Amino acid sequence: METWLIYALLSALSAAFVSIFGKVGLSGLDSNVATFVRAVIMMIFLAGVVFVQGNFSQVQEIFADKKSFLFICLSGVAGALSWLFYFAALKFGKVSQVAPVDKLSVVFAVILALIIFDEKISLVHGIAVTLIAVGGIMLAVFK
Repeated sequence: METWLIYALLSALSAAFVSIFGKVGLSGLDSNVATFVRAVIMMIFLAGVVFVQGNFSQVQEIFADKKSFLFICLSGVAGALSWLFYFAALKFGKVSQVAPVDKLSVVFAVILALIIFDEKISLVHGIAVTLIAVGGIMLAVFK
C-alpha cells in the first residue's frame, strides 16, 4: 500500500472521531467556544510533535517565505472556518447527516484543483467524485 494512502486513511479515521467526540463534547456548550478549546489543544499537541521530531527550528523558514506564509495563513483561516461551521452543524444536526455533507469538501477540492491547478482527472475519477456528491446529498436529505 502506498504511503499517501495509509496517511489518507488514517486522516479519514481520525476525522471520523472528530465527529463522534465533538458531538458528545458539544452537549450544552457553545460550538464556537468548543472549537476554540479544540484549536488550543491541537496547537499544543502539534507543537509537541514538531518539537519531538526536532523540526521546531524550521518554523522560521515559513515566516521567511512570504508567499508560503500567506497561503499557510489562508489555509489556517479556511480550516478554522471549517471547524466553526462543522461544530455548529454537529450541535444542531445528526453526525450521520453532518459528516457526509462535510465530505462534499472532496468534491469542492477536486473542482477547485481542476480550475486552479489545471489538474486532470480520469473518467473513472469524475464518476467517483459525482457519486460522492450524490451520496453526500442523499445522506443529508433522506433521513
